[in-house]
Amino acid sequence: MNTLHQIRQRISSRDYFLSSHAEEEMLDDDLERKDVEYAILNGRIESKLTHDSRGIRYRIEGPARDGRSIQVLCRFRDGDRLIIITVYAL
Repeated sequence: MNTLHQIRQRISSRDYFLSSHAEEEMLDDDLERKDVEYAILNGRIESKLTHDSRGIRYRIEGPARDGRSIQVLCRFRDGDRLIIITVYAL
């Protein structure tokens, strides 16, 4: 199973954690949880960031529900727990 599929599975089952930083950034850019989910379900992995001692991060780029392009940074922690680190509009 590829990484994007695993991430999308967590989003579809609402089995993920949204960090307080991500929530703050979403508020700044007038984004909602549904926008983040939509972007992940309809976007692509733009880059895989491997130089972090806390683990690999994935930058996903996709559309918000209003059509704006957004990026979502996420990672798996403790094996398979998905954490949304930050979200921002481009």
